[in-house]
Amino acid sequence: MSDMVFRLPAPGPEPLLTDLEGWIKVEGTPMMKTWVQHTSLDGSVISGTWEASPGTWHASYKFYEFVHLIEGQITITPDGGDPVTLRPGDGFVVEPGFKGTWKIEAPVRKHFCIKLK
Repeated sequence: MSDMVFRLPAPGPEPLLTDLEGWIKVEGTPMMKTWVQHTSLDGSVISGTWEASPGTWHASYKFYEFVHLIEGQITITPDGGDPVTLRPGDGFVVEPGFKGTWKIEAPVRKHFCIKLK
C-alpha cells in the first residue's frame, strides 16, 4: 500500500520552460517553470511545483486546479470580475472555464494539483 501515498520529490533540474497552454503574456516579460512531480495511477491528475517571475498573463483554463501558494504574490482578476490577491500560505481553486489575468507581483512558487479528466 505504500504506492498509495506519494511524497513529492524536490523539483528536478529540468523544468518545463514553455508557457502553459492558454496563457498569453500581456504585460512585462514573465517567465514560468513547471515541474510535474506526480501523475495519478489513472492519469487523470497531475501535481507539482510552478514558479513564475513578475509580469502578467491572460489565462484560459480548461481544467480544475487547486493551488497552495508557497512564495510570492499574485493578483488574479477574472474577465469582468473583481481582483483577488493571494499571498504565501493561501490555498485557492481555479475552476475550468476561468478566463482572466494572473499578475505576478512578486516571484511565485506554488504547489498545484490539476484534474485533467
